[in-house]
Amino acid sequence: MEDAVQTFLAVKGVVVGGWFLFWLGLERRRPMGRVLARGKAAWRRWARNASLFGINALLSPVIVVPLSAWAAADGPGWRPDWFGGVWGLAVDLILLDLFIYWWHRANHELPVLWRFHQVHHYDTDMDTTTAVRFHFGEMILSACVRGVVILALDIPLLSVIVFEAAVLLSALFQHSNATLPARLEALLSRVIVTPSIHWVHHHAVRRDTDSNYGNTFSFWDRLFGTLSPTKRWAEMPIGLEGEPQDRSLPGLLTTPFRSR
Repeated sequence: MEDAVQTFLAVKGVVVGGWFLFWLGLERRRPMGRVLARGKAAWRRWARNASLFGINALLSPVIVVPLSAWAAADGPGWRPDWFGGVWGLAVDLILLDLFIYWWHRANHELPVLWRFHQVHHYDTDMDTTTAVRFHFGEMILSACVRGVVILALDIPLLSVIVFEAAVLLSALFQHSNATLPARLEALLSRVIVTPSIHWVHHHAVRRDTDSNYGNTFSFWDRLFGTLSPTKRWAEMPIGLEGEPQDRSLPGLLTTPFRSR
């Protein structure tokens, strides 16, 4: 099992990196139509997003990975032998995706969590780099709560790693500004979250921001009544309602700790 985990981690890094470069290139060759920041403004934006990602990348091996590994190793051991293999992995992915839906929703509905999550939504443009733009506090809180879920459901580490890869691949796809064939996106959106769905979640209108919480599967929002009727359009304004500008990196890092 340890060899399988190490092998998958190596493959995961290559696949996610290649997926990121693919969408980063495609959205610049075939953008949806929205004009993003250019010149110095674009470089400053990318630097902010890259810095937030870099901080999380440094903290992840110290906090997220050990916590997930501990939770997966010290589970109650209630799983029967038949609850494994491909079947067990499929069930684990669905359960973890359901958890992410409710966790994402909680980040919008609970003020203490929104303080951290709003950093992701302050981005007034949206492209593939937005997918990795999160406050380190949100990452730590998410890892702690997810660790409890992994422990309680006795989810093996391999399932956790596969799910993390799925989350990253989904996020990079959803935040992309690339143009997709309309029929293909309509077909995919019946099962998975596509850019047309997730861009509405970043619409600078709060009722849309507080909708479309799904991570990988789109049916959770339909099932729980949180799917927005708004349709994405090319020049849809992105960000937070009443916040026409993004914040500096120091401002983003300190936002959750400021009194209102």
